Amino acid sequence: MKIRFILNPVSGNRPADTEHFARCIQLSFPGADMRLTKSAGHATELAREAAANGFEVVVAIGGDGTINETARGLIGTHTALAVVPRGSGNGLARELGMPLDFEQAVVSLQRGTIGLCDVGRANGELFLNVAGVGLEAEIAWKFMKHGKSGARGKWPYFKLGAQTVFSYKPSVFDADIDGQKTQLSPLTLVFANGRQYGSNFKIAPRANLGDGLLDMVAVNNVAKWKLALALPGFFTDGWRPLGVTATTQVKRVTLTREGKFPYHIDGEPRQADGKLEIAVEPHALKILFPER
Repeated sequence: MKIRFILNPVSGNRPADTEHFARCIQLSFPGADMRLTKSAGHATELAREAAANGFEVVVAIGGDGTINETARGLIGTHTALAVVPRGSGNGLARELGMPLDFEQAVVSLQRGTIGLCDVGRANGELFLNVAGVGLEAEIAWKFMKHGKSGARGKWPYFKLGAQTVFSYKPSVFDADIDGQKTQLSPLTLVFANGRQYGSNFKIAPRANLGDGLLDMVAVNNVAKWKLALALPGFFTDGWRPLGVTATTQVKRVTLTREGKFPYHIDGEPRQADGKLEIAVEPHALKILFPER
């Protein structure tokens, strides 16, 4: 198999031991090509180059951001994406059933199988797992701004998130959902290709990466105590308290409201100027599922 590994050396909680990783890769895939990313967008360039040179598989080693960048270079090609997790949440890797241990993950790719995966688009930009507006997008946007001047890490994110939960007021959106017009004002509105954000937090337990649809999950603006009671249910495969969430399968959604508002793609914050267009592209990406 002609295979390229793309490693983001700054993903994860500690610097990558690139020599150790290279040895593990060569044991399972002798002669494999391994490249390190040097800047934002570099993974896309490396993936696109690999596809043009006839590589069968490109493996993204990193978090959801690195995986997203790598996939952008492979859309519409004959080259499959594989992932080896090295992020914090590892949403897509968990969705694919990847081991979280590096060595086990690489070995699991030896007898993996290639299948087809849908991708989503948010204002034209690709997402593989989840995109959304509302509370979590607001937190991600504030944290990005906070990170430019303050300390980063789990505690500042948690503190900022707790503050935002109690102060956040949902926006009212005019929505066109597959041609049906309505208004929405959820606490959070998620467009899920996969089932979870990461860390086994399953926002859309019935979502399927290859069904040609996105699961639109509205988390309703219920009382905070009800949200707290509902929280454990999001770590299960099915149970949800009545009235907390509503799920609709969709192909195309347009959200509009006055002014700018934040949204996120695979956890990365963005800002829309009055309009957010969400769409699914069925079977747009080949993906290598690990041996199970």
